[in-house]
Amino acid sequence: MPAKSKRGKSVKKKSKVAKMEPIPPGFSTVTPYLAIKGAAQAIEFYKKAFGAKEFERERQAMPDGKLMHGRIKIGDSIVMMSDVFPGSNLKDPMSAGLSTVILHVYSKNVDKLWEQATGAGAKVRMPLENQFWGERYGQLEDPFGHLWSVSQRVKMSPKEMKEKQEQAMAQFSQGQRAARAEETEVAATTLT
Repeated sequence: MPAKSKRGKSVKKKSKVAKMEPIPPGFSTVTPYLAIKGAAQAIEFYKKAFGAKEFERERQAMPDGKLMHGRIKIGDSIVMMSDVFPGSNLKDPMSAGLSTVILHVYSKNVDKLWEQATGAGAKVRMPLENQFWGERYGQLEDPFGHLWSVSQRVKMSPKEMKEKQEQAMAQFSQGQRAARAEETEVAATTLT
């Protein structure tokens, strides 16, 4: 029965349960959830490579050390992950043989981030260079098969952007990706 005020009108009692927002604090609309063979080791790699901070309270480890769930924050973005378990409909990129997604990281100092990530063991998939769209951009593969691109905006003259675009389009028309063009040059010089 509702409580009554001194005037005899019904009064709603205040709930002691805090209002819960539908989206947890700190999350944006889209949050990647990675399937990883070795999620606990991946968290340690992401700490070294990208300066990730782990939400240690979120770590849900199994007795064998595999993670049912883990969460990190890179800059202002949350990335969640887990190991792959038998019966799951997920595959990690190493088991699948490829990754169909690239996680992009904007940085205020992309050269420093690049050195940090490659120093931690990331493989270069596309060299870090100024690109025709006005960013210093490169692609990496982590030891767990996930692809990452890193960049920062840079000032480039319209002439420089046009020249870079023409070079990129010439490579694409020859069936080469920008990363593959450099790998071909490196391979050619090592064979001669």
